[in-house]
Amino acid sequence: MKECSKFHKLMLLRAIRPDRLTSALSTFISDSMGERYIEQPPFTMRETFEEASKLTPMFFVLFPGVDPTPEVESVGKLYDISSTNGRFINISMGQGQEEKAKKALFNCAKKGYWIML
Repeated sequence: MKECSKFHKLMLLRAIRPDRLTSALSTFISDSMGERYIEQPPFTMRETFEEASKLTPMFFVLFPGVDPTPEVESVGKLYDISSTNGRFINISMGQGQEEKAKKALFNCAKKGYWIML
């Protein structure tokens, strides 16, 4: 086993213990190529916004306890987009909100406002 390369050890692990492969692959990549290929950079709303365009909507998949609204609002303030001036609309989707959301979506698209559903 000592004469096996790290890659060949991964192949053996794949055959014998596939449940351990994910962790072993992370270690292999980190050792071979560096941490930057393993660690995901922290998410920032501003950088995400700068990568988007007016023709590309952003979709956020929400998880319990995570609310991107404050970050979206802080980026909006840089561009004079806020709920106080009516250029940022935030609608919590629930029963009976479909028609309100549809109207707001078309209005925001027409005027270049931001909407969060």
